[in-house]
Amino acid sequence: MSHSVVTIGSHSSLQILHGAKKEGFGTVAVLPKGREEFYSQFQFIDKVLGYKDEDEAVELINSIDNGILIPHGSLVEYIGSERVKSLRIPIFGNRNLFEHEADQRKKMALLKAAGIRIPEQFERPEDVDRLVIVKLPGAKGGKGYFVSNDRNYIKSKLQEYIEKKIIKSVDDVIIQEYVVGVPMYFQFFNSVMLNRVELTGIDIRYETNVDGLRRLPSRFTGSYEPTFVVVGNLPAVARESLLPKAYNYAKSFVKAVEKIVPPGMIGPFCLESVVTDEGEIVVFEFSGRIVAGTNLYIDGSPYMWFYWDEPMSVGRRIAREIKLAIGRNELDRVTT
Repeated sequence: MSHSVVTIGSHSSLQILHGAKKEGFGTVAVLPKGREEFYSQFQFIDKVLGYKDEDEAVELINSIDNGILIPHGSLVEYIGSERVKSLRIPIFGNRNLFEHEADQRKKMALLKAAGIRIPEQFERPEDVDRLVIVKLPGAKGGKGYFVSNDRNYIKSKLQEYIEKKIIKSVDDVIIQEYVVGVPMYFQFFNSVMLNRVELTGIDIRYETNVDGLRRLPSRFTGSYEPTFVVVGNLPAVARESLLPKAYNYAKSFVKAVEKIVPPGMIGPFCLESVVTDEGEIVVFEFSGRIVAGTNLYIDGSPYMWFYWDEPMSVGRRIAREIKLAIGRNELDRVTT
């Protein structure tokens, strides 16, 4: 029986399903009711299934025969971490990483265990002695993040979040040194089938309103508080001398995940970084699955062409890995 690739209709689902169809798979989009018309116009999507609530979404996903679910940033955020645990369908990648992605402290501990340079971290607002960025848990696309060097402001802002039940306690957030430099999000793919780590692309997040403030004269920007909600992505190509550094970080990260979060890193991931004026790469976060910045490269990034010499999006690369695994009767090595 042939397999179908399934994903939530959001984030990077179009390239996931487009790539799956290119590799010969059936394709299913599961999405909130009201979005069906948009996704139904694409001929590479075989089935569009709308759900009225998250519980129905889980039922729909579990009902798909011979389906393989491809996770992306909206899966846990939309469906919820507890419901995701009830998914019986095979998931491409390591589902055990979801817990680390939802917990900023676990994220940073994993990067630190890999020997990757990370920003200074502060346990309490009272410890802050420089400009910091305060991050909320989960894949919220930067929503609710804020920057400050004022301990009292940070304490009052977090108390406001607690009162509004955005967070349960100060322990839910991470207070991290704000590293000045150029943001670069290095995208990789750990291939279990080919036993190699591939650099699949680089992007820069376009965030509102911090990027919009750049257009204003400095005398006006003081009346605005910068926010960091991601609304789009920009392509980037790094100077080549940076690539071996980023690649070595990626290899170290793969080894750390294998040791700490078995069965290890499977498929796409991203090291979200700042490059300083000294050429140092400081990784402030990671994503353990496909990121939306890969949507820039439906025909393949410049780096993907070096590996494959054919159009290869990360969505298609996922499908290619699954296809290789099925051909070797080793699907269980790339799914959990």
